[in-house]
Amino acid sequence: MHELPQQLANGLALGALYGLIAIGYTMVYGIVQLINFAHGEIFMIGGFGALTAYAILPTGTTLLIAIPVMIVGGALCSVAVACAAERFAYRPLRSAPRLAPLITAIGLSIALQQLVWQFYPDAKKAVSFPEFKGAAFKITDSLAIQRADLFVLILAPLCMLALGVFVQKSRSGRAMQATAQDPDTAKLMGINTDRIIVMAFAIGAAFAAVAAVAYGVDKGQINFEMGFILGLKAFTAAVLGGIGNIYGAMVGGVVLGLAEALSIAYIEEIPGMQQLGGGAWSNVWAFVLLIVVLLVRPQGLLGQRVTDRA
Repeated sequence: MHELPQQLANGLALGALYGLIAIGYTMVYGIVQLINFAHGEIFMIGGFGALTAYAILPTGTTLLIAIPVMIVGGALCSVAVACAAERFAYRPLRSAPRLAPLITAIGLSIALQQLVWQFYPDAKKAVSFPEFKGAAFKITDSLAIQRADLFVLILAPLCMLALGVFVQKSRSGRAMQATAQDPDTAKLMGINTDRIIVMAFAIGAAFAAVAAVAYGVDKGQINFEMGFILGLKAFTAAVLGGIGNIYGAMVGGVVLGLAEALSIAYIEEIPGMQQLGGGAWSNVWAFVLLIVVLLVRPQGLLGQRVTDRA
């Protein structure tokens, strides 16, 4: 049990990363009822955009100075791709049966992955990413926080709270709420719903780029396939917390991250469960948790139950 604080810290950092990506899923679904399965690749493109921004900086630029530039560069790339996807792939299918945009999202995901693999220099293998140097911050004898973990633990709540204030207090945020509630009535009230939908895609993509930078400085490398599993887990986090709920996305991410960290550390210590522990099984236990939560609370942890009107 002396390892528990460290495992909890690891789980919180991992969950904060999932939550940042999950916000993009929940923003888009909350407004247009679309599961954007290409969001994982938007996250991946944000990482490569950030790496490109870092490459143009003068040699020897410290990471603390480079990170804001990398976040801006990654966000510009991911937002541009997300907005183009909304305009040319999703908007023409807005009135189509729901299966059509879902299949389109899956196809777009594969296409984006292959485009990066084919055209980005050396993307056919893992590409080195600048990472934090220096020792971890030692809190107690049993708890040390890595610099990259501290970065995401600070950044993720700030981003979430800023978005919450924006949605609740700003004019555009209230327009988002109106569009999510009833897009036809929102149009009658003078709201440009197309602009609001593009804004939702852009905000989600920007958060994904922030998550990509946090992932890169932690792992020290990125690759063209990283968006698939992380995007799938972030979608799981969004559903777990209650898809359509901004705070639920972060809560779901944290719960998922804690479940993974604790399962890696402790499942194999249970008598008779040695073969079901370790990192190889972390994904399995994450989805087992999702199934259990949805059986008990189908709307997610913070989601609201919606009843059909007669």
